[in-house]
This record gives sequence, C-alpha cells and structure tokens, in this order.
Amino acid sequence: MLPLKRILCPTDFSDFSYDAIEKGVELAKHFGAELCVLYVTPALENTPALTPFQDFVGVDSGQLETAAWNHAERKLVELIKRHHLSGVRVRSLIRRGLPAEEIVSVADEEKSDLIVIATHGLTGWRHQVFGSVAEEVLRRSRCPVLVTRVLEAQGE
Repeated sequence: MLPLKRILCPTDFSDFSYDAIEKGVELAKHFGAELCVLYVTPALENTPALTPFQDFVGVDSGQLETAAWNHAERKLVELIKRHHLSGVRVRSLIRRGLPAEEIVSVADEEKSDLIVIATHGLTGWRHQVFGSVAEEVLRRSRCPVLVTRVLEAQGE
C-alpha cells in the first residue's frame, strides 16, 4: 500500500465529505500523491418516480441529468478553490450512476491506492443513504478504504 500515489476522495458536497477530503489532502501532501475528488450524480433516465411528472413539469430526465452534471462541475471547482487544495496535484471527476458502484469502479480504473470517504454525508434520508454508500464501498473496494468519522455530527 505504501507509498500512496493516487488517493480517491468521493464527495456529496456535505461538510462531512469535506472533512474526509481534508484528510485526503493531508495524506496526499505527505506522500506526494495525486488526489482525485469524485462526485457521483444520479442517473435519472428510466426513473419510475419521475415518469408520471415529466409531462406535467415539462422537463425530461435528460435535461435534469445535464443540469445536475453542470451543477456538479461548478460545485467541484468551488470546492477545490474554497478548500485550498494547492500544494497537491488534484483532479476532479464526475460520474453518473449509483454512488458506491461508481466509487469502486473509479478506484479500480484510476488504480487508486486509497479511498478516503466519510461515514456520513448529508442529513436526513440522504444521511442514511450516504452512510450505506461508505459501508458498501468498504465491502466492495479492492484497495484500502479510510473511513472518516465526524464526531460532532453524532453529538459525541
């Protein structure tokens, strides 16, 4: 595993994922590794929940996916600027699909030496979904996974 050359940090743009990215940055600086920040946007085509509303709303799933992709691009640029990822070779990637599957797939494709992911993402139902994403990534990944835990989020 050591030395680390490529570190993958998935984000959902929550403060918890930013904390994981900060840990990824520390490791990248220490090892002179490249940091890849990944956002996975959901694939909306053929989503049964949207189908009855598409005509009513006047937006099709392709338009929604394009808007989500463009929003993710802007958020990644913002994230890189705001979190001062200078001093680290950083790349950003966007994928469309199921988060855990895409994270594991990107880690394999990029030959990542480590995935750094937060135990919790956004609050509410999204909190539960992202937590299960971290668990699934931990189970399915072929490379080591560092799962960061944010204690303030749990009142500890």
